[in-house]
Amino acid sequence: MLSKKLELELNKQLNAELYSAYLYLSMSAYLSENNLNGFSNWMRVQFEEEQAHAMKFFKFILDRGGKVELEKIKKPSTEWKGIIDVFENVLRHEEKVTGLINNLIDIAYTEKDHASVAELQWFVTEQVEEEATVSELLDQLKMIDGKGAGLFMLDREMNTRKFIPL
Repeated sequence: MLSKKLELELNKQLNAELYSAYLYLSMSAYLSENNLNGFSNWMRVQFEEEQAHAMKFFKFILDRGGKVELEKIKKPSTEWKGIIDVFENVLRHEEKVTGLINNLIDIAYTEKDHASVAELQWFVTEQVEEEATVSELLDQLKMIDGKGAGLFMLDREMNTRKFIPL
């Protein structure tokens, strides 16, 4: 059984994951509108991953006897200064999510909720991978100044990414 405090915080995270999905879908549209269809595909895969993360929280809350509370999703940005700006925003967003997950783990430890600690450990590992992947892409985009033949090649590579369900 979840404590009320942890139930509240897990619900906040569930809703944060839904916002993340919404943000990445908005970025996908922006990239597609700018003829970067490979990067648009990459963001759609991010969208699907974030939805899966939200559903993982959804199921966990219910499995632990909690009540799921869905909130209104804030409208995400729809405009960026270019591909580098998009990925700088992605990195900042993922770093924020990492902080939220770390906070959840702290609460789970305080509440002595070992099941929640175990569940959240998956998200800690996931965030390490998310930040590393985005950092690498951002570094590559900066190397090519976000344009030219290098951008064309990266865009083609990003089109190969596929969603793999959790």
